[in-house]
Amino acid sequence: MARDFSTVGVVGLGTMGAGIVEVFARNGIDVVAVEISEPALERGRVTLTGSTDRAVAKGKLAAADRDALHERVQFAVGLDALHSVDLVIEAVPEHLDLKQRIFAELDRVCRPETILATNTSSLSVTEISVATSRPNQVIGIHFFNPAPVMKLVEVVRTVVTSPEVVADVEALCARLGKVDVTINDRAGFIANALLFGYLNHAVGMFESHYATREDIDAAMKLGCGLPMGPLALMDLIGLDTAYEILDTMYRRGGRDRRHAPVPLLKQMVTAGLLGRKSGRGFYTYERPGSPKVVPDETTPLATDTALADGARAITKVGIVGSGTMATGIIEVFAKAGYEVVSVTRGVEKSATVCEAVKTSLNKGVVRGKLAEDDRDAALGRITWSATLDHLADVDLVVEAVIEELSVKKALFASLDEICKPGVVLATTTSSLPVIDVAMATQRPADVVGLHFFNPAPVMPLVEVVRTIRTSPETAATARAVCAALGKTGVVCGDRSGFIVNALLFPYLNDAVKMLEASYSTADDIDHAMKLGCGYPMGPFELLDVVGLDVSLAIQRELYLELREPGFAPAPLLEHLVTAGYLGRKTRRGFRDHSHR
Repeated sequence: MARDFSTVGVVGLGTMGAGIVEVFARNGIDVVAVEISEPALERGRVTLTGSTDRAVAKGKLAAADRDALHERVQFAVGLDALHSVDLVIEAVPEHLDLKQRIFAELDRVCRPETILATNTSSLSVTEISVATSRPNQVIGIHFFNPAPVMKLVEVVRTVVTSPEVVADVEALCARLGKVDVTINDRAGFIANALLFGYLNHAVGMFESHYATREDIDAAMKLGCGLPMGPLALMDLIGLDTAYEILDTMYRRGGRDRRHAPVPLLKQMVTAGLLGRKSGRGFYTYERPGSPKVVPDETTPLATDTALADGARAITKVGIVGSGTMATGIIEVFAKAGYEVVSVTRGVEKSATVCEAVKTSLNKGVVRGKLAEDDRDAALGRITWSATLDHLADVDLVVEAVIEELSVKKALFASLDEICKPGVVLATTTSSLPVIDVAMATQRPADVVGLHFFNPAPVMPLVEVVRTIRTSPETAATARAVCAALGKTGVVCGDRSGFIVNALLFPYLNDAVKMLEASYSTADDIDHAMKLGCGYPMGPFELLDVVGLDVSLAIQRELYLELREPGFAPAPLLEHLVTAGYLGRKTRRGFRDHSHR
């Protein structure tokens, strides 16, 4: 029988602490909310009032329930007010010595049976617990920000936490309407261990001028469906907080270089550029604490500068290939008003591609997304061919053939002979070096990467990949074409994985390593990233959809190019691929899909 928590204490009333107070009070539990001084206490009261008033204004909370909620909260200065509570949750800044001092004092003040919990997101719960004479009653209860909204709670047990305490806290989470994942005490737990390696990598990408902050953030939002881009998320978390979490994880988590804070992060923290709370981080905000981004000296001009940059006029486009990507790209260009020449390796392939494009356009009509006249006009713009010679008068060629370098190089050598001067030659490769393809021609300045995402008619993102030989005019033309297609083009250099795959796949690989170490289950890791970070899919769901063989190939490419030890493919991923467990396409990957 789980114990009944009638009164809970919360120490520290910053954003997190005030949110935790609200969670308990909303669920009928009396709360003693404690701060170090009267001004700090008042700030906590204002935060709680603001949050509940917003909930009332949005119709998420009745005014009477808000008033009842506030009546359940008793505000007090000093830890002595917690002498009779059943559970205390500490939510003070992430400094081990501060937390240890508070827990030593709580140990003295609270009743012997009171559970002492920390909301730490990165520090060792074990090291905090040893400051007390009751380490078996100390546990981590890690809420996510904003606590009243986010469903996930990580319940962190140490090697000495009593099983009864764990069970009582799990039952409490259920009472609060939260989904709990119970894990052992390890640096970063689940969500932060996976999230912050990715965020740090994105900062490194920005620091090296690989891509702009806007393009990095747009790539991850549009390419992966994430609620926020990594740099905007860093600004929300606070760069000082992010630095502390990364530094702690680096020191506690085996000194993995992926968690070593990028030097730019320390410089920004030292300069007081802490993100939203200071009004300036990776972006500039209207005022400290405001979520509204305002233009600054690095904001790109809103006007379309592509033509000013020397973009060439494109009216006729050749598309080479007969797979899913080629079919989708043909549809995208034809719908956007371009004359399209589709080239495949034979009449039968052309017929198949033609049918696939017709089927897709018809679906658009049935769903009310496309008028019949527009469908007919799009089909009328496409010429079907089985010979490259028909590309002699196009302005742009988009290659979407198999991901084999020898095949692509041979194709580009042929295009070099057939196409007129000044044609932009684009490859849709997602993993091969664009420069290798470009150097198969006598015109590398005209070659660029245009990496569309699958399905091309739906996905709004295109990565525009410049090699060190790509001319500014070619890059500008590629950007202008993306805009004309209604896509968001993000510009990056010719490096393995470009933006999206280079940030996404190491995170997926980290999740496999976490599972491999038996730290948590695939279900709990997926829950943690979906409910704690707002990801549309958990890492193992996504791996099974992408295909484990595809994921392994991309991870190997990243590792070979960057030689970063943390990027080495997880052995478990290699073993599953060897065993033929490739995900949904073979009905077995990290999960069994045979009955679905």
